[in-house]
Amino acid sequence: MAGEGKGVVLLGFWPSLFAIKVKIALSEKHVDYEDREEDLSNKSDLLLKMNPVHKLIPVLIHDGRPVCESHIIIEYVDEVWNHGPTLLPADPHERARSRFWADFADKKVISSIRSVWYGKAEAQETAKKELAEWVKLLESEIGEKAYFGGETFGLLDLSLVPYYWWFLALKKSLDLGPVCELELPKLEEWLKRCLLRDSVNTALPDLDKLCKYIVQKREKRLAAAAPAN
Repeated sequence: MAGEGKGVVLLGFWPSLFAIKVKIALSEKHVDYEDREEDLSNKSDLLLKMNPVHKLIPVLIHDGRPVCESHIIIEYVDEVWNHGPTLLPADPHERARSRFWADFADKKVISSIRSVWYGKAEAQETAKKELAEWVKLLESEIGEKAYFGGETFGLLDLSLVPYYWWFLALKKSLDLGPVCELELPKLEEWLKRCLLRDSVNTALPDLDKLCKYIVQKREKRLAAAAPAN
């Protein structure tokens, strides 16, 4: 089957926060790979074979063998390819801290993003407040550091930058009320530093394209949920 031979293939989807993280990691480690877009409404036989448990992207196929779940993939990439910078901190405590905040984003921040994106009325208002609190917490966490890990771009930065990009797209495309008035100077400076990296620039989707996708998907979801006349 195509995609199961030697080499590296990434099964992903362009707006996916999780796929974006993996793309940044692969680029940071200078790994040549085939970026294969999946149609999530009509998943390929390759995806279903390579991730039969969850049937989700991203999936990294390396020499015909799959690695699933974004942070497992990132750690695998960091261990297998020695060229390029080390993505995980060497210090065990810093490694644990990076994993904690990356997990926080994948469980807490993503939940608020989805509720803001698809929620109605009261549920969306609650999610807006949660999202504002999460982003303010990250503003506090980065403090005066250049990157979340200190002076070096690493696991936590590549994990969080797609979330902040999505946050900006949500602000631009939906009415988020007070969320739009948040002042986040430290995160804004951090984003500027991240965008200077080719790995980040090439992995992040065009912001206007992402905004259009957010609006279209929300309208479609709400229309499908509306009661029939």
